[in-house]
Amino acid sequence: MTEPPGIYVVGTCDTKGAELQYAADLLLQAGTRPVIVDVSTTPSDFAAQFRPAEVAKFHPKGVDSVLGCSDRGKAVTAMADAVALFMVSREDVAGVLGMGGSGNSTLASAAMRALPIGIPKMLVSTLASGNVASYVGASDVTIMHSVADIAGLNAITRKVIGNAAHAIAGMALNPVLSAAQLRQSVGLTMFGVTTDCVDRVRKELKRDFECFVFHATGMGGQCFENLIDSGLLSSAIDITTTEVADYLVGGILPCTSDRFGAIIRTRIPYVGSLGALDMVNFGARQSVPERFSGRKFHVHNASVTLMRTTAAENTAIAKWIVDRLNQMNGPVRFLLPLGGVSAIDAAGQPFHDPQADAALFDAVRKGWKEAPNRKLVEVDAHINSAAFASALTRAFKDIV
Repeated sequence: MTEPPGIYVVGTCDTKGAELQYAADLLLQAGTRPVIVDVSTTPSDFAAQFRPAEVAKFHPKGVDSVLGCSDRGKAVTAMADAVALFMVSREDVAGVLGMGGSGNSTLASAAMRALPIGIPKMLVSTLASGNVASYVGASDVTIMHSVADIAGLNAITRKVIGNAAHAIAGMALNPVLSAAQLRQSVGLTMFGVTTDCVDRVRKELKRDFECFVFHATGMGGQCFENLIDSGLLSSAIDITTTEVADYLVGGILPCTSDRFGAIIRTRIPYVGSLGALDMVNFGARQSVPERFSGRKFHVHNASVTLMRTTAAENTAIAKWIVDRLNQMNGPVRFLLPLGGVSAIDAAGQPFHDPQADAALFDAVRKGWKEAPNRKLVEVDAHINSAAFASALTRAFKDIV
């Protein structure tokens, strides 16, 4: 007989024990297998399936670094790290339910973000009507506003918690086939100035591949790589690596230090390029930091100002990228669009700068480490041309 799906109910049982148990009871009635995880950082006598010390031992520095910390803020931060590592150690997680205020939301969401995309994640939070970016990140956390504080069971909290429990039970009991199970999936990165390229590639592949396009806005790149780590993208065409420019130069749409990390870890087939590395992104013109005065700007609209990267910046950007590419041990093709890297980096366009582009390409060439799995391909065409799109698709089909 198949075991019911396990729903992990995460929270601080020293203050939310009754509420967590209420959710667990409903999950059991719905046909799932609730597992209560107590992440209290103060003494708790609640009989959870996993007690605080059992979770805290997953912290790299041990139990005392979590439960022996007298500073509550530091203790919560340490427990968040521990529960994330605890959660990825479990092999029976069919869903995660958490609830509470800022502390509980921090702890439960840390557990959720550690899990692959697609595993149901439901957070009932008093903060759900505000800025929840820190709780969601690049994950697929579903957030429900608690309306009333989760401080005891009453007519409101019973209804809200009950809805959340039934919702995640429904998700766990009715799994949806992933794209990878239906047909091969490919993730593509795009910016407004590389749209023509991405559209051409997508049209050539859509009959045989499930195509997912990610806007290279910092968080877009993180979502792209999170799906790769989660196994929901089986290949990548990373045309637009512009987030690296913002990361290194100081724009508002940066990647993280882990950009390209998912490709390195998973070794999926990867085709990449230098899309939109002619620019660094800022908000309204007046928001550009004073240190950049005198630079070349292009006002895209009232809310977006683009700054042209210099030859020196492009050299540093390319060195950073090629160092990451050299760590990839899966099949890799990296294409250089010698005719320009964005819609506004072409003859007659505001960011056309052959010297800056040459620095970008030269740094890739100099840093590139040839290997049987990795090939550097130079294309004498603009990134948005039909010729470059065809070169991308040929390279992709060569390794997939």
